Amino acid sequence: MVASIIGISEDPSLISNSLFINPFKIFPFQSNFFNYKNLLKRESKHSLSMGSYGQQVVVITGCSQGGIGHALAKEFAANNCLVVATSRSVDSMRDLEQDHRFYLQELDVLSEENIQHVMSNVLEKFGRVDILVNNSGIQCVAPLAEVPLSAVHKTFDTNLYGPLRLIQAAVPHMASRRKGKIVNVGSVTVMAPTPWAGVYTATKSALHSLSDTLRLELKPLGIDVINVVPGAIQSNIGNSAVASYNQMPEWKLYKPFEAAIRERAYFSQRNKSTPTDEFAKNTVSAILKKNPPAWFSTGRYSTIMSIMYHLPICIKDFIIRKVFMS
Repeated sequence: MVASIIGISEDPSLISNSLFINPFKIFPFQSNFFNYKNLLKRESKHSLSMGSYGQQVVVITGCSQGGIGHALAKEFAANNCLVVATSRSVDSMRDLEQDHRFYLQELDVLSEENIQHVMSNVLEKFGRVDILVNNSGIQCVAPLAEVPLSAVHKTFDTNLYGPLRLIQAAVPHMASRRKGKIVNVGSVTVMAPTPWAGVYTATKSALHSLSDTLRLELKPLGIDVINVVPGAIQSNIGNSAVASYNQMPEWKLYKPFEAAIRERAYFSQRNKSTPTDEFAKNTVSAILKKNPPAWFSTGRYSTIMSIMYHLPICIKDFIIRKVFMS
């Protein structure tokens, strides 16, 4: 793995030596999510009966076929994990349905009630959650001065508040076992924000910051936090970004940039973007380490964007304008 310009390997290790802290004092607002006395009994009762002894239970959001969540699900399964693959529609994951390694669940990250229901189903079936992967996300391609605020709200609700809802649902259970991993999927665009993707980048920047704080707050509870930062990875995100863009109003100030804005939706899917299965293999390998990295970045442009982050602003702006505004 190529070393980053900031002096941190793209695959550093984070050692977690935890001190016990009562999670119910730290997360009192979670008391109505689950009955944890019953949960501990349930874990003892079901872990062996479901044939999951020795296998890690992984919950992944955004597993629709053609995306990186789907590839991550298949790679975790290939590494002897039991995978709870979720998306807004089970139909989008039908190819996994007959494989006993997968437990498919419909999950809308915008709905707290739905999240509680799915988490209860998972704990009832397997008795535990070892790894939570917050992968679900949506694009928002538009100039910030004209983007509808409703689109901004939806993007933040999905990309930032969605992961936080899942985290608040999973952490008390992980803390009760003093064991678990939370994986948040960010973006290399945070290292060098570009025109026309400001809303998306802002949500991922906030998620990176949230991950940094969570890593410190959850370490005493025995929970590791891994910030996965993909580069340009082959997926269906370009098509979904264009579908979303087609719902945008006609630009007024930025009408001359129409072609450049639309092209931004496809940028990560240009030639030589990293194959999805390659990204999944490298990422899952890092996550499953005993002492996983706090930050893991892989894929096309990941090293370049780290370098861009440290360039003088005038040089960085010059390069980005040439690429995205011409």
